[in-house]
Amino acid sequence: MKFLYITDTHIRGTTPKNRKDSFSETLAEKIREVITMANKEQVDVLLHGGDVFDRPDLSPNVVGQFARLFMEAEMPIYAISGNHDTFGHNPDTISRTMLGLLDSFGLMTVIHPDQPVLIEKNGLRIQISGQPYHYDLDQRDPKLDYYPNNDHNADVLIHLAHSMLVEKALPEGIPHTLIDHIWGTTADVILTGHFHGGFGLKERDGKWIGNPGAIARVNNHWSEINRQPQYVIGTIHPDASVELTLHPIEVAQKGEEVLDRTYLEKAVHQEEKLHEFVQQVKEHSEFKSLKMGDIIAEIAALSNVEEKVRQEALRRITVIEETWKGGEDE
Repeated sequence: MKFLYITDTHIRGTTPKNRKDSFSETLAEKIREVITMANKEQVDVLLHGGDVFDRPDLSPNVVGQFARLFMEAEMPIYAISGNHDTFGHNPDTISRTMLGLLDSFGLMTVIHPDQPVLIEKNGLRIQISGQPYHYDLDQRDPKLDYYPNNDHNADVLIHLAHSMLVEKALPEGIPHTLIDHIWGTTADVILTGHFHGGFGLKERDGKWIGNPGAIARVNNHWSEINRQPQYVIGTIHPDASVELTLHPIEVAQKGEEVLDRTYLEKAVHQEEKLHEFVQQVKEHSEFKSLKMGDIIAEIAALSNVEEKVRQEALRRITVIEETWKGGEDE
């Protein structure tokens, strides 16, 4: 049995301001290559690790264009929902989203946590389960998200998770799970997304954990400029052993050709200014009140902060205040 795995396509109709090309056209070329390869390799299923779309209510016109691409696949497509695929990062809203629409048309089957799929071929039973993005992911007991039940008495368990699974610990405050903490998983293969940089493929005692990285490059961080988008081809042998291989997307151009480094340098400068502003605020202000109006008044009163920086801080706080639906003291 063979499968092909991709993740984080972030389908959208507009082009991020840090891209030099037409994002949707470039993405379509990548997806076309992946589907062509899946057909050529005669894989049994195509798996998607989430964030199929960049937003849940994408334009039907854009969805239709990419739906026609997915229709060229000669095998079933199974996906889990990512944080960009649902409203409010809530997987329960999937039926009201564009990913849910593809599911209802049978173009792409969304795997729900309590509904693993069973694939049978050549005497082997392969279960494919999925854990969509949710608020408690990587913050609760990892066994709830990374240790699937063998509901189908399967020979091989493949588990998809749209989670922040990483090799090294991230800064405090960013929910994540370390690969080394879940090698005891009940799954034979864990494939994740969400973390766009990916970490490739890891194998231990016949078990595999992998993230090839996002198909889409939606930001121009240095790591994205140097990264080659990839996909995974998996083979399950007659003895139920598993073999995974990484493959680069050939049509993907080099990062420096499609990502605007000028904007990156400007962003770095803005981050430095923001850090400087925060330090100045800490040194010269004591926010005794957490009311939005009082904070704005204190920032506006600061005279030792560069005017452009002060105005930008006020603008951002005002935007948050205008869109916030909570009470003044929340």
